[in-house]
Amino acid sequence: MKVLLIGVDLAWGEKKHDGVCFLDWDGRNGSVTGFAYPQGDRELLAALRERVEGRKSVLVTVDAPIVCPNRTGTRPVDRLTHRMFHREHAACHPANLTKCPRPPRIARLLEKHGFKVGWQPTPGKKTVAEVYPHPAMVRMFGIPRIVKYKKGSVVERRKEFRRLQGLLRRCLREKFPGLRVDSEAVALLRDRWSKPVEDRTDALFCALIGLWHWKHQGKRSEVIGDRKTGFILLPAEDEAGGR
Repeated sequence: MKVLLIGVDLAWGEKKHDGVCFLDWDGRNGSVTGFAYPQGDRELLAALRERVEGRKSVLVTVDAPIVCPNRTGTRPVDRLTHRMFHREHAACHPANLTKCPRPPRIARLLEKHGFKVGWQPTPGKKTVAEVYPHPAMVRMFGIPRIVKYKKGSVVERRKEFRRLQGLLRRCLREKFPGLRVDSEAVALLRDRWSKPVEDRTDALFCALIGLWHWKHQGKRSEVIGDRKTGFILLPAEDEAGGR
């Protein structure tokens, strides 16, 4: 069954750009088919609609708290990441509607366009799920701690980002050998760090989490949290290290 997989590195506010990556998968093979770098709700939804039109099976994986009913404080799933991933330095920032009203708004807009918030890899359906790259990278790459390319000096971030690019290239070879990578993705995995390069690279990894989930029909994934208070889709701890 053919599926369109879309990874979104979603900005919490509308002034920054969103990284978006598109993958096509036919059950055995697939390809990275492009990227987008929209700004704000209107541009993001336009970029998604253009690709989604006419597609029956779509899985969108978003790095942002798309289910976040609490106005203040933090979600139970965010606290859970602190218990599960504190040793790996991969816990979530506290999410609430005061800090990040945009991600739940995007989820509601997608629901108006036929998407369902959830995580079931169901053919013929359009689904949007939350993912969190830091712990997913720890599991997918088989590393003891996160790749620290988000904080620190520019020199430190560039060094860690080069490390991330190498880990991603290896991950693509070992875990997704049937996935063809387009010229833009090849460039992203070699380019010097900049914020636009980072955002689109994050989107590529979000799409790979979705591909892993779809490829193995959820059998090698883990969902923490719940649909009511917030959830995160991850590669399973004992499975991501395998092929």
